[in-house]
Amino acid sequence: MHVHSAIAKLREALAPHRRSGARIGLVPTMGNLHQGHLALVEAARERCDLVVASIFVNPLQFGPSEDLDNYPRTLEADLAKLEAAGCDMVFTPTPATMYPDGLDGQTLVRVPEVSEGLCGGARPGHFDGVSTVVSMLFHIVQPDVACFGEKDYQQLAVIRRMVHDMHMPIEIIGVPTVREASGLALSSRNGYLSEAEHATAAELQATLVTLARSLEAGADIDATLKEGRARLASHGFAPDYLELRARDLGAVTATTRDAILLVAARLGATRLIDNLTVTLPR
Repeated sequence: MHVHSAIAKLREALAPHRRSGARIGLVPTMGNLHQGHLALVEAARERCDLVVASIFVNPLQFGPSEDLDNYPRTLEADLAKLEAAGCDMVFTPTPATMYPDGLDGQTLVRVPEVSEGLCGGARPGHFDGVSTVVSMLFHIVQPDVACFGEKDYQQLAVIRRMVHDMHMPIEIIGVPTVREASGLALSSRNGYLSEAEHATAAELQATLVTLARSLEAGADIDATLKEGRARLASHGFAPDYLELRARDLGAVTATTRDAILLVAARLGATRLIDNLTVTLPR
């Protein structure tokens, strides 16, 4: 496995593979890797001849009160995991590499509508940072395929819309959420939870499962969501949002059948997100 921190060196290393017609896959990450990230590498490995992962804690997607400085940097452990997972190359740029002129005045890529509300409402500017850095990575690596986790459902939707609108010749693969036995979605933020909070956190998914069953049985949407918020609060969560959307993140209408429940809630100081697909009755 080859590790590159300079853009020119990465491009130089990729050039002969591209000339030979190799299918290149990209897995963008911020490091602090867990099995969910490695599932993305596996998905890329299944579809591509060459797998590139990036490790970059992107300052552009962190708000002023968020945990950029405290975000875990575990590069050596991450590289070992990626090599064991069959990754071929890793791109490990610094902020100075990606933003040589600083963040002020940086050109931004903004994806309207789909980035608004949900996490976009709770974290203003977050998805501008995500779409900007991902578009840069796409430009640098020029992958044929890029893999993203379905746990970050709105992020996946933003990337898909960006690729569509910008006519980028990249296949975007959504990879199912990897969960603990309790049902808790794997997340780098789970490491912030205390032992007691970790035990409680599985209630987030359990609540979604209960709500989905009610909705699929024809229960009233507003009443069901209200019950869900109350259930989360009773377990110590402070919900940011709990919403039912169409799969494209549009509003649910009388004709919507394929929908998705999306939740973000704080447990102590840790913000957790999850989602669950729902098939609404006719």
